[in-house]
Amino acid sequence: MPMNYTKTAFLLFMLTAIFVLMGAAVAGRTGMVIAFAVALVMNVISLWKSDKMVLRMFGAHEVDDNSAPELVEMVHALARRAELPPPRVYVMQNQQPNAFATGRNPENSAVAVSTGLLDALDRNEIAGVVAHELAHIKNRDTLTMMVAATIGGAISMMAQYLQFGMLFGGNRDSRGGLGFIGALIAMIAAPFAAMLVQTAISRSREYQADRMGAMIVGNPLWLASALQKINARARGIVNDEAEAIPAAAHLFIVNPLTGRGMDNMFSTHPNTENRIAELTKLAREIGVSNGGYRPSAPETPAAEPTGPWSQSRLRSPAGRRGPWG
Repeated sequence: MPMNYTKTAFLLFMLTAIFVLMGAAVAGRTGMVIAFAVALVMNVISLWKSDKMVLRMFGAHEVDDNSAPELVEMVHALARRAELPPPRVYVMQNQQPNAFATGRNPENSAVAVSTGLLDALDRNEIAGVVAHELAHIKNRDTLTMMVAATIGGAISMMAQYLQFGMLFGGNRDSRGGLGFIGALIAMIAAPFAAMLVQTAISRSREYQADRMGAMIVGNPLWLASALQKINARARGIVNDEAEAIPAAAHLFIVNPLTGRGMDNMFSTHPNTENRIAELTKLAREIGVSNGGYRPSAPETPAAEPTGPWSQSRLRSPAGRRGPWG
């Protein structure tokens, strides 16, 4: 996708420029040089290692055929349907139902889901969410998303540092970099970085991933049902990791932020109701109400109210509950 690579290069350049400017605000010319060197290192890391950084940010740990056989089988089966290499599978210990994909290309990709999502959704809905994330991988959205998350997050933290510098070190002279000018740059840079993230991470990509994911899984209504449940529950559960790094909120299938502080500036998700409406319309167009991909594991009995991986009948031989133990 040449356009995605061009967009990523532009984003790298602009976010690097903002980071260098903020370095100058912290420590003048010396800070600018240091910030430039740090930015170069960050650019390399964001292109080659940011998938691991992002997964670590949100406390995700990898699972396999032994620790989470049903989840891994589902992800890999859907990847085959999408004609993608099998991605690595991760689980986040977080009660907020959510998920994201990462990786610089399909050959180095990963899908991460939260324990809250596994508990809140049934198998078909989880398959719909996984298919949506695989669509991001297939569209190569994840490269731009990772760059925005790593460098945008660094700028957000730098802005907070400058604001604290204004509060507790406002009497420093201009050569020190802090003071009124530093605070002013902090107030301008963070919103501008957020604007760049919003521009680069177009909301239209979510609609595209919804549509492609629905076609991968075979039933748009599965994803529509999942979005409805996730949206209803996610806003009531604070995701501390996401709140600490609002610039990474665009990674998730539904906005993980509560809307406090600067969070709203980094909102890159379209209205969930509109996404559900589009999926429902697609289901009517293709004449689907049932069918599509079905995981090989048996359906969850109707009497069981929670997610398929929290049931006692799916415990591992060692007696642990769920794929994460």
